[in-house]
Amino acid sequence: MQWETVIGLEIHVQLATNSKIFSGASTAYGAEPNTQACAVDLGLPGVLPVLNKEAVRMAVMFGLAVDAKVAERSVFARKNYFYPDSPKGYQISQFELPIVEHGTLEIVLGDGERKTIGITRAHLEEDAGKSLHEEFSDSTGIDLNRCGTPLIEIVSEPDMRSAEEAVAYMKKIHSIVRYLGISDGNMQEGSFRCDANVSMRPKGQEEFGTRTETKNLNSFRFVERAIHYEIDRQIDVLENGREIVQETRLYDANKDETRSMRSKEEANDYRYFPDPDLLPVVIEPSFIEELRKQLPELPTEKITRFKQEYDLSDYDAENLVMNKETAKYFEEVVKNSNAKAKLAANWVLGDLSAVLNQDDIEINNCPVSAGMLAGLLDRIEDNTISSKIAKEIFQAMWSGEGDVDAIIEAKGLKQITDSSEIEALVEQVINDNPGQLEQYKSGKDKVFGFFVGQVMKLSKGKANPQQVNDLLKDKMK
Repeated sequence: MQWETVIGLEIHVQLATNSKIFSGASTAYGAEPNTQACAVDLGLPGVLPVLNKEAVRMAVMFGLAVDAKVAERSVFARKNYFYPDSPKGYQISQFELPIVEHGTLEIVLGDGERKTIGITRAHLEEDAGKSLHEEFSDSTGIDLNRCGTPLIEIVSEPDMRSAEEAVAYMKKIHSIVRYLGISDGNMQEGSFRCDANVSMRPKGQEEFGTRTETKNLNSFRFVERAIHYEIDRQIDVLENGREIVQETRLYDANKDETRSMRSKEEANDYRYFPDPDLLPVVIEPSFIEELRKQLPELPTEKITRFKQEYDLSDYDAENLVMNKETAKYFEEVVKNSNAKAKLAANWVLGDLSAVLNQDDIEINNCPVSAGMLAGLLDRIEDNTISSKIAKEIFQAMWSGEGDVDAIIEAKGLKQITDSSEIEALVEQVINDNPGQLEQYKSGKDKVFGFFVGQVMKLSKGKANPQQVNDLLKDKMK
């Protein structure tokens, strides 16, 4: 049987407020356990929550960015459950009347295909604490610092049909919240995490299959792997005549598998009811319109501008824009260089990205500044150095050996452009390789690359490649 995968994502975005959603306690990351959970966060007797206006502003900004309806009236509810990391016995969230509903997001897949994913809702809620297992051999530690940290939970429609689509959607959401400045999106610190709902159905069937929810995926790679595992597992279950159990699962990255955590709760299991301590959130239309005017240039608009202004391909524009800091770095390189924007894009997406990934460094901590890279591209453009030598110089710049001109001078890497000097090298290589010359003249064109390589080797990579090619063609007629 042919199967179709149905995927929906619930993305939890920790908002970059200084204080918590219902209290004045700090949201700073990295404090000693249980030092940033105040009486309100713990729900101690006699305390009352007070809504953080900045969290509301950030939620509205997100709603506007995904062309969603921002509710002028939304309501907080109590979601009741009993886990050690939730000391109140309930979570304050939104249920029937969320602050954001009915948005859309366009994703672009690897083959250039575009697809629109529906966003069902985005609601405000407080985060729970954190259970710690690694440091305790026979017990579980509880850190309640995260209790009350403001979140928006972004719930997609079940519109995705592959792990690739799910990752593309998640990356686009990640990009948007960072462009808006409403979250740092730090996945290692838990600021951006995802629950993946996966089900299978026979191709052509309208009715959805039974779904599982894999919780707390905190990297794009884990989302992809967990979904692939669930797809294979569920097909195996169904094709062996068994039924999928609706449940919550966890992904084990070490074993690259999901495993059952608990039976999946339905909404009625949580016994939602309006929180009696919080008034409905009423937002004036003028407040929404004022925030609309404050929206920054978002990824989709920036992609369009990059293509028009810099004459870049869809691929280059989309990959440069995905990360706000990368887009900024690229524009600074272009601004400070006489080289073509395409050359700048190639270096930022190629050599620079490779070494950033290799050394696990964010681009805003890059040891090669945008100005330094611009200088390197200018030396390629004015034929001071070849592209090959530029790669050597870039590595030296990365290692802190100075800027491009200092390195060229110190290492004697200036490109040879003197025609007579290159001509002498070309003639030497031709005279030293009569056999290969005969092969070339007999029609074996591939041998030409051998001669180019020999001249470049003899010049220690300094000869201008174009001049080498032109002179060889002239001399080997």
